[in-house]
Order: sequence, then C-alpha cells, then structure tokens
Amino acid sequence: MSISKSTASAWLSPVKLGEKAKRRLRKRRIIGSYNAQQTKKKKRKKLLQQYFVQEKIDFKSTKMDKKLYKMFAALLFWCEGAKTQAHIEFINSDPKMIKLFLTLLRNSFSLDEKKFRVLMHLHRYHNEKMQQDFWSQVTQIPLSQFAKTYWKPNTGKRKRINYPGCIRVNYYDVRVARQLSACYNVLAQSLRGVR
Repeated sequence: MSISKSTASAWLSPVKLGEKAKRRLRKRRIIGSYNAQQTKKKKRKKLLQQYFVQEKIDFKSTKMDKKLYKMFAALLFWCEGAKTQAHIEFINSDPKMIKLFLTLLRNSFSLDEKKFRVLMHLHRYHNEKMQQDFWSQVTQIPLSQFAKTYWKPNTGKRKRINYPGCIRVNYYDVRVARQLSACYNVLAQSLRGVR
C-alpha cells in the first residue's frame, strides 16, 4: 500500500483482534524469531570459520621456537597462575587451556615430570575416578601424582552439564617459576606504556 509502518499502526490501532487471530500472530512471531535466530547463527558460524582459516594461515608463517613458547607460557601463567615465585601453580577448568599451558611449559624448559602435582576441585555430582582419568589424559601426568580431591560445596540445585571440574597443576621448581615471572615482567616493560 506504500505507507509507513507507523501509519498502518495508527489506522489499525482501534481494531480488536479475536483470540484465534492473536494465536496466529503469536505463532508467526515465534516462527519468525526462530528463523531469524537460525540465520544469524549460520552467519556467525560462517564468519568464525573465516576468521579461523585466516588465523591458521597467519600462524603457519610464524616460526615457533623456544623463546616464543616461553613467552606464551609466561603470559598464560601471568593470567591464570598463582602469583607465587616459590613454584608454578596454574588453575583452570578449561581442558584446552590446561593442555596448552603444559605444552608451552614443556617446550620452554627441560622439566622433571616427577615434580608435577594435580589437585582436582570437584562437586559431589562428579564421578571422581572418571575425572581423574580425564585430567590425567589431558595433563599427561600420572594418577600417582594426583593429590586428594577437594570437594567444592554445592547446593545440589545446579548441575553444570559437561563441566569437568577445576584443577590446579603445580610444578615444584623455584627456578622455572622465577624465570616465567621475569619473562612476563620484561615483556610488560618492553612494551611502551605498560608499567
């Protein structure tokens, strides 16, 4: 009709809709909203895939060496590690992050694998044995180096699906801990404006 929505709204505002008409409109709105969400989701997924491909290409051209491994390990330690210089303490619930940190650490230093310890933080709804096997596989640290599990208080009302619990990985070597600390401090100082 070549009129604006506001004009149509003004013309139709006195019209009273019956229940059947309201149900049809509600149904159409729900379907339309769902379809719009699915379209946005597909676009977002496609865009993320494009970013991933581009970053993969960029990363391939980066030559990884021991210095870069150490720098990345230091940055992760700075973000997620305990700020003690007596030993390394890294805490997280994301298996990918734990695995990445340990891979970087192992590629940066000559480590004594016997100095690793793992403490799991679980809720009562977790299966302890299953989580031990899972985290041992992620960390490549044997179960004999796992400490007694810490059971976090939980009301039981909320159960997080696929939540593997949180773990604290300790590596007892003051020399390595101090080198990582020095590395992230030097990096911060070397960048202009970071103190």
